[in-house]
Amino acid sequence: MNLNFKKIVDELVPTFEIAGEESIDLYKKGLKIEIKEDGSPVSNGDISINNMITQKISYLTPEIPIVSEETVDIKKKNKSSIFWLVDPIDGTKEYISGKDEYTLNAALIIDKKPIIGLVGVPKKKQLFYSYGIDQSYVKQNNTVERINCKKKRERKNIVALSSTNKPSEIIMKKLNEYKVSSFTRVASSYKFCLIADGTFDIYAAKERANEWDYAAGHAIAGNAGAIITTLDNKPFLYGKEDYKNPSLLMLRSKDLND
Repeated sequence: MNLNFKKIVDELVPTFEIAGEESIDLYKKGLKIEIKEDGSPVSNGDISINNMITQKISYLTPEIPIVSEETVDIKKKNKSSIFWLVDPIDGTKEYISGKDEYTLNAALIIDKKPIIGLVGVPKKKQLFYSYGIDQSYVKQNNTVERINCKKKRERKNIVALSSTNKPSEIIMKKLNEYKVSSFTRVASSYKFCLIADGTFDIYAAKERANEWDYAAGHAIAGNAGAIITTLDNKPFLYGKEDYKNPSLLMLRSKDLND
């Protein structure tokens, strides 16, 4: 299969921008919310954005299967070596409550690794995307900038991201290993983008979420130079039959003091 990764991403960028605007418009009109079997909420915004993103992907790569959070059959084992992972809105609770850290996500997985990634952050008017090593970008206010995990501001301290206000003992122990001075709670895959653009240095998490929650952000941060493994330093791979994530350790660089 001969794929032009850059061309695929270039075609998807406008779709993500339109979908981002649509997510805001639907929120303003008042979301219709249902509770899924697993107890998590889903809105008509999730479904609408899912349709927009997956229809475009299907048009661009009709031969590649799409695994989306909103349509996946968890009971069916994933046997594909090349497939798309889509999470139309990561951080649905944030989205429903009107906060600004929810994201739109799509990633292309080839041989267990995320190659392409797009993460839209509509309320922050940001779109992060990547289509290969050293090819990670952020588009904001019609300006595109390449990002490479370089520390964003001159600072001596090492700052971490967390998915909770009270990280577990295991996670705090790991953060202390890297002499982290503070951590900030950030929702959704936006965490990956904040390491890719050098705002934060480290993110550590126990086993949580599913592959579609991480893959797009992983592609962007990994292609920007971040080091992404499990907590016990094993490769972080995709394409597991049950889609479950292992633990995660994401470092901006080998030397966080650089």
